[in-house]
Amino acid sequence: MKILKKTVNLKTHENQEILEITDEVRKFLKESRIEEGLVTVYSPHTTAGILINENADPDVLEDLILGLEKAFPDDPKFKHMEGNASGHLKAINVGNSVSIPLEKGLLDMGIWQGIFFCDFDGPRERKFIIQIMGE
Repeated sequence: MKILKKTVNLKTHENQEILEITDEVRKFLKESRIEEGLVTVYSPHTTAGILINENADPDVLEDLILGLEKAFPDDPKFKHMEGNASGHLKAINVGNSVSIPLEKGLLDMGIWQGIFFCDFDGPRERKFIIQIMGE
């Protein structure tokens, strides 16, 4: 079994931003030449996350941000000195990684699905890690 890893740097431009990273994952998968296995995409940040959701309608991403903002608004009662407690709460609920099975060298995802990096405390220099395991 082969295990390959790549770190991808990115810059976010908004306080809350969701960026599609599916093409970057597919590019690394193609370079890996791994046909069967598992891809994991991971965010090493405590105020950022990784998710899989619809990639056909960009309004979905705006709705996700709106919904997370309603569920986890800033609150003056938060004690975290950096002032980004709501970003931590959003990241915890989104999660910091996803795993996708590989079949015949392709991500085994639904037709409308994409992989997204979510920043809840930007703008910042960020990164995510892609790890591919398989044959």
